[in-house]
Amino acid sequence: MRLINVQTLELEEFDANPPRYAILSHRWVGREVSYEHYPDPQTRTGASFEKISKFCEIVRTGFKISGRVQEPVAWAWVDTCCIDKRSSAELSEAINSMWYWYSNAEFCVAYLFDVADSETSISTSEWFQRGWTLQELLAPRNVIFFDQAWEIISDKWGCYEIICETTGIPPERLLSGNARRASVAQKMSWASGRVTTRREDQAYCLFGLFDVNLPLLYGEHDRAFTRLQKAIVLQSDDESIFACGYTHVTWNGRTSRTR
Repeated sequence: MRLINVQTLELEEFDANPPRYAILSHRWVGREVSYEHYPDPQTRTGASFEKISKFCEIVRTGFKISGRVQEPVAWAWVDTCCIDKRSSAELSEAINSMWYWYSNAEFCVAYLFDVADSETSISTSEWFQRGWTLQELLAPRNVIFFDQAWEIISDKWGCYEIICETTGIPPERLLSGNARRASVAQKMSWASGRVTTRREDQAYCLFGLFDVNLPLLYGEHDRAFTRLQKAIVLQSDDESIFACGYTHVTWNGRTSRTR
């Protein structure tokens, strides 16, 4: 696992037993700073690097929310620069580890770049429409939402009613940390309507929620979802997957059967 030292902003690798870290959940906007370009000082300008820098500042200084003090943490993880996406093996390992990494973070900062201030409903944010952010909402013990000015909006306990209404996720799954125990059909319903940039990611972003490990095969298009369903059937006796197979699920604006 590769982490950012929040004091120096340099990357360091940990083979096992990483130190305590915070993790960022965000909507990719424009050209993000990749692992490949992160060491180059010329890339450490602009909105994408400022997002990383501001996140690390919050992590190293700590903050107060709902009368509770969040202690500083020395390490941070950001998907854009902590994964070498040039390596298919590393990318595959990262995606298959993502649920574990988010669930083991001290806390998750959800940066809502399109929410102007705390008075704006978070339900309007694109963050709630993306495929990858579903597990980033459910896996961490603690998710804190920040607006575009990096002001605290709330944690997920403080605004769970809005989140539940927006996502269709019931409170007992959102807040208890046992979202994986929901039925297959219920989890599929939470994913319905969420969008991803790559078609294959419609399936890959659900590996963690369904607790499956599969290789990545970019270029397989809709076959990725078929592989995911087969993996679910092989490891689960939850027959609700067959019920949802006769309903229609909308992905990236396209409507199709789920099996």
